[in-house]
Amino acid sequence: MRNWIVLALLIVAAIAWPPQWYPRAWRAEIATWLGPSAYDALPSTLPADAIDAEIACPESPAGLRAAQIIDGVTIDASPTCESDDPNAVAAFVRGTNNVSAETLAASGLTSDAVEKGRDLDGDGDPDEIHIRLEIVELNGGSPELPEPATQYAIAPGIQPGLWAFAPKYVGMATENFESLRARRQLRLPSPAIRVEQGDTIRVTLENGHYMPHTVHLHGVDHPFVDVTGEGNDGTPIASELPVMPGAARTYEVQPREAGTAFYHCHVQPHVHVMMGLQGLFIVEENRPNNWLQTLNVGAGLVRARSEAVREAYDREYDLHYMDIDSDLNDRVQRFNDPRLITASMHRDYDITDATTDFFLLNGRSFPYTFRDSLVVVAPDERVKLRVVNGGMDSVGLHTHGHRVTVTHRDGIEVDAASQELRDVVTLDSAQRLDLLLDTTDDGLHSYGPGVWLFHDHGYRAITTDGIGPGGHISAIVYEDYLSDDGWPMTQGVSFAPYFSAEYYRKTVPVWRSYAPDLFGDPGRDYSLFVRLIVLAACLSAIAALSVTSRRRQS
Repeated sequence: MRNWIVLALLIVAAIAWPPQWYPRAWRAEIATWLGPSAYDALPSTLPADAIDAEIACPESPAGLRAAQIIDGVTIDASPTCESDDPNAVAAFVRGTNNVSAETLAASGLTSDAVEKGRDLDGDGDPDEIHIRLEIVELNGGSPELPEPATQYAIAPGIQPGLWAFAPKYVGMATENFESLRARRQLRLPSPAIRVEQGDTIRVTLENGHYMPHTVHLHGVDHPFVDVTGEGNDGTPIASELPVMPGAARTYEVQPREAGTAFYHCHVQPHVHVMMGLQGLFIVEENRPNNWLQTLNVGAGLVRARSEAVREAYDREYDLHYMDIDSDLNDRVQRFNDPRLITASMHRDYDITDATTDFFLLNGRSFPYTFRDSLVVVAPDERVKLRVVNGGMDSVGLHTHGHRVTVTHRDGIEVDAASQELRDVVTLDSAQRLDLLLDTTDDGLHSYGPGVWLFHDHGYRAITTDGIGPGGHISAIVYEDYLSDDGWPMTQGVSFAPYFSAEYYRKTVPVWRSYAPDLFGDPGRDYSLFVRLIVLAACLSAIAALSVTSRRRQS
């Protein structure tokens, strides 16, 4: 009887054995005996869950985007759906110590954030500038809550830990007492700083952070030591001790050459710079009555251009590229003890094993780049783009529908005879380029109005943690292709999936909106699973019978 049971189990096991496990020759032979197997229908498409998508272009507070004059400062319109605060722009131009009390209060800045002093050369603008910077932590760990504090999303649902230099603000770091979201002025990148050639500049770092930091002026003409003999280069292994928590340090500079430069922390720079402590530092050419927008928070459109830029260009944009290794940035969310954070970031983390996961333009990734980092233009314009690569990967910046001219490299003008039109320009880490975007519709400089993408042609950089589209994709958008709320009038696919956290968590089929039945998620085929269960049961039963038989024989 037992033998018949074993035989029956073997037959069932042979039937349950997955056909794909047989050698190809066996499968052909079995088909000649039993005939070809029946057609296995494909699993049906699973029903699509509703996507919880954000509003693509949130309504801006009244009056922020319009062109206006505040305290005598002419502020250009901001055409994109999110814009800088014009009160802060006015305070950065006049100086927080010179604007009206109403403007200062509306800006949220302290009265000493950007102080402007005497006109030393009598040309109608201040020549003594004192900038005070603090350090903010975004998406850091909280001792009381399981979620990050001072939250700042670079894309839907994505909140890596970040550090940034910031001007001094009054009040809370968050929107209000009940919110964990960072106030709108606190963001990446660290603000672009603009000063005038020959001016006396003081930059004070007031370090309220839990780690030591410095400010290094990369590519900016400055002395190695200041007038007191203290180090002035911001490099702890060469010029001075770092600024410890609770302390302050003032850097002095009187730049003799104009150009686009860079500033960043130089304490453990392989960590601190990649956490976000970096920004553009721009030295403008000296001109009479040259009131500069000393800080451009979040980079992007310069709403109060210098006199030199107004002479040659119709618009100006600061474009700051970064990349992020989440293995580094997320470490500040694991602990609240500075000793543990320092050990994790500066001893355990190994940048030589790093892989970049997120790619940012002006502190955000697609689709958020379409909210405030579009390059909006009109036909027959000359547009100045100041570009820096603050990441560790090279950027191969490609412009659709246009070619750009590299006019300056690392702040140095390129000889006119050597300038050339390119539709891909490459920036290595920490490199700066000044680009001329000419929108003349001649088939050479521009192909005409539209919504033309510009992006890194390194294919990792057009993804967010491997999901595309993402990264630092943005666009050159002509005004006729911009809606009243500042959103570009595209003619392609719906942006709704890209504004959902689920899409970037990889739970939404990429092309579901095109053809749900064709590109949705398939239902599960459990036939193989059932075969394996039956096969395992038969083999287990045969083994059990064999053991029982041996025990009886013994």
